[in-house]
Amino acid sequence: MNNVTFGLNDIVEMKKQHPCGTNRWQVIRLGADIKIKCCHCERTLMMPRPQFKKKMKKVLEPAQ
Repeated sequence: MNNVTFGLNDIVEMKKQHPCGTNRWQVIRLGADIKIKCCHCERTLMMPRPQFKKKMKKVLEPAQ
């Protein structure tokens, strides 16, 4: 598994681009499922934690 640490309100980069043209997402919920929000069009998406870790590329901006 990908051993990347991420937290609530972090801005992350995903491997694939969203149809709106960006790949920047904000983590808005943590748990067994991860909920993320697109930073451009503000759509939300929920996915299981293992799938999220596989699709996440890196943390762009850690939360304050």
